[in-house]
Amino acid sequence: MSELRPRSELRSRSVERTDPKKKPDVQGVARHGRLKKPGPWGSIAKVVAASLAVLLVSGAAVGAVAFDSIYGQRDTVALIGETEGPPPQIGSFEGGFNILIAGSDTRAGQGGIGGTVEDASGELNDVNMILHVAEDRQSAVAISFPRDMVMGIPECPSLNGDYNKYYSTEPLNTALSYGGLPCVALTLSEFTGLDIQFAGIITFDGVIEMTNAIGGVDVCVDGPLVDPYTGIDLPKAGTYNLKGWKALAFLRSRHGVGDGSDLTRISSQQVYLSSLVRTLKSSDTLSDYKKLYNLADAAITNMQLSNSLADVPTMVSIALALKDIPLERVQFVQYPGGTGGTGIYSGKVQPNEYLGNQMMELIAADQPFSLEEAGDGVGSIADPNAPVAEATPEPTDSATAAPVEEDLPVLDIRGQNAADYTCSVTNNY
Repeated sequence: MSELRPRSELRSRSVERTDPKKKPDVQGVARHGRLKKPGPWGSIAKVVAASLAVLLVSGAAVGAVAFDSIYGQRDTVALIGETEGPPPQIGSFEGGFNILIAGSDTRAGQGGIGGTVEDASGELNDVNMILHVAEDRQSAVAISFPRDMVMGIPECPSLNGDYNKYYSTEPLNTALSYGGLPCVALTLSEFTGLDIQFAGIITFDGVIEMTNAIGGVDVCVDGPLVDPYTGIDLPKAGTYNLKGWKALAFLRSRHGVGDGSDLTRISSQQVYLSSLVRTLKSSDTLSDYKKLYNLADAAITNMQLSNSLADVPTMVSIALALKDIPLERVQFVQYPGGTGGTGIYSGKVQPNEYLGNQMMELIAADQPFSLEEAGDGVGSIADPNAPVAEATPEPTDSATAAPVEEDLPVLDIRGQNAADYTCSVTNNY
């Protein structure tokens, strides 16, 4: 277990660099390291990136044969401090790890999905999720960071080789424009204290292909969901099987769910993501070669991957590490924060560092935790028609009793686990 790095040390970088070509003194990203030791941590894009994280959690990463057939299509980038090294052999990956999944809001090359280039120029990382897998492979946490959460953006190399200055109070979603995927990874590594060994970024058009490859996910809504901004039209309360364009429209919807904010949209999206995990676990997806190939094709052709992630043995080893995590030990959480602040936080999301530090300390210690309730009551609620859990049979004399679940710390943060059946809260927009 490792401790989190003090943020006072993380934020002590100078604002200007005298030699813009000089590489900063950045902690290297060890391929098998889990956490750094103490010392100097667009709406459419959200679903694509989040879905990829879920696929990794559920163990649906593609086998070597299928992956290898589309391997040549990959687009890779080196993370800051990442060094070349021999890839692990299949099955040999050891220890916990962290994967960053980011989503770009670029309209370029998206065929008009989400609007034209004129509708939104530039490129922002509008989805940001870190998947942390515990060393014992018995729990995983997917942490979503609101796009407008204010934090420090470190000195990052730009595409032309120069280094941007350190910004102490910027929205998270600006990191991509300063230094691409490596800058997003470094920003969240310094903010959370987690080493990020693997990373990927995906653009808009992958969502339709990925949801089609999955074959549809059942999503519950507590009332009519109509959002003219995304085109979603679910006429009444109930459960709908969504894929392709409809899944995209649902996951894009902000005005139609909760209080219309990005925070409650994340809660609504977690309804989909939890159902996605259950779908992949209960169906034949994990053993269906065609489905796995289609998922791989949709992901690889729409993603840029870190060098550390873009090889077959690593992908397969990650899948082997993740496939047996119980549903109730897969948590989807939001990094705590709120709106309504003033000054630099006006119109943005201010981190709640007290609750955030509590959560990150548990994650750093690989300590599972539970949440006060499934859903936040604003963007999502418990499904009143959820199936009743089957009673666990009493062990026979010859059988070994299952280990008793210990009392877990309870956190007052937004989220749910993959075993929770929830519904998106609509607002009759």
